[in-house]
Amino acid sequence: MMRILIVEDERKAADYLHKGLSESGYVCDTAARGDDGLHLALTEPFDLVILDVMLPGRDGWSVLSSLRRAGRETPVLMLTARDAVEDRVKGLETGADDYLVKPFAFSELLARVRSILRRGPARQPDVLQVADLEIDLPRHRASRAGQRLDLTPKEFALLTLLARRQGEVLTRTIISELVWEMNFDSDTNVVDVAVRRLRTKVDDPFAQKLIRTVRGVGYVLETS
Repeated sequence: MMRILIVEDERKAADYLHKGLSESGYVCDTAARGDDGLHLALTEPFDLVILDVMLPGRDGWSVLSSLRRAGRETPVLMLTARDAVEDRVKGLETGADDYLVKPFAFSELLARVRSILRRGPARQPDVLQVADLEIDLPRHRASRAGQRLDLTPKEFALLTLLARRQGEVLTRTIISELVWEMNFDSDTNVVDVAVRRLRTKVDDPFAQKLIRTVRGVGYVLETS
């Protein structure tokens, strides 16, 4: 059976997750403090860590950074009550595999858990490379063919998401959840506008186009 570590200081939330995931066939352990969660993640074999951002002892970002510095490739799903763009960028840069903004439906979390576990562990590189596009995560820089791209924080987060999921068609809902707040108004065209603006910087000046629209579904970044 797959083993999941839940690091969550809110008792009701931790019990809710433990119960739901256990009923779904997973073996779960819990920790209420960041330092305790880090110790367990470093010393016990887990297939996934569900990690809250706001924790006593050590926050979720610190736990995640310590795991990655220690060479642990265990997938991490972040839980956060904060919806600032900077938090999403930080999550993508630090090496989180996915995240959810509270409050969320358990069915959504379960779907994310299953998707992450299907992909398996993968160490997130500091630099993402797709054709002549290069994204330097630690320095928060992107370039094509050696030319620096002037991106806003949202554009950088969007481009990073597309590059991390290269070849995977991402729906507007998934994009809006990961780059903006989870409960995004799907009737608006903010995602389409953001992608269009991103294209003017990433694709328009270059012969090879990387960002492709899949009609009725969403967007994908690919080389062909």
